[in-house]
Amino acid sequence: MMAVAAPKLEKETEDSSLLPLVHDIIKCLDKDNQDVHAELAKLKAKIQEAREQISNMPGIDSSPLEQQQQLTTLREQVRTKNQLLQKYKGLCMFDVPKPS
Repeated sequence: MMAVAAPKLEKETEDSSLLPLVHDIIKCLDKDNQDVHAELAKLKAKIQEAREQISNMPGIDSSPLEQQQQLTTLREQVRTKNQLLQKYKGLCMFDVPKPS
């Protein structure tokens, strides 16, 4: 099984909401403003950017069944590692200095 690295979010703080753009378009339509085409172009660009981000998501090419199988496998690995960790903690092989 391949480990999937988490993608680096280049623009973590960027707002992904489309509502502000839709609001600006409605305002332009209400005022019979000629800027409506520019606002529509911004909305189109934002939608295209969202499509690209979705297509670059890890696992998007996997079927739901494959994703579920991978999730089950990962959960089992976590369970096994937690059991081992508890086992090793119980062995008291490590000298833990007590705070003074």
